[in-house]
Amino acid sequence: MIRDDIILMADASGLSFYGMGKDREKFIYYLEAFASLVAKHEREACAKVCEAQDEYGDEQYAAAIRARGQE
Repeated sequence: MIRDDIILMADASGLSFYGMGKDREKFIYYLEAFASLVAKHEREACAKVCEAQDEYGDEQYAAAIRARGQE
C-alpha cells in the first residue's frame, strides 16, 4: 500500500475526519504504521490458510504471500 491509498481509505472510512486537523503529518505517520500492521496480519492469515490445506497445501504459496511483506 502506498501513502495515497492509505489516505484515501482513511477518507472513505471517515477516520480522516478525526485526525487530519492540527498535526496532519503525525496522524498520517501513525495511520501508515497501523495499515502496515493490518497488512502483515492479513498476509500471515492467508499464508496459514495455504499451509493448512491438506490435499493442495503448498509451502511455496505461503512463502510467496509472506514475501510480499518484504517488498
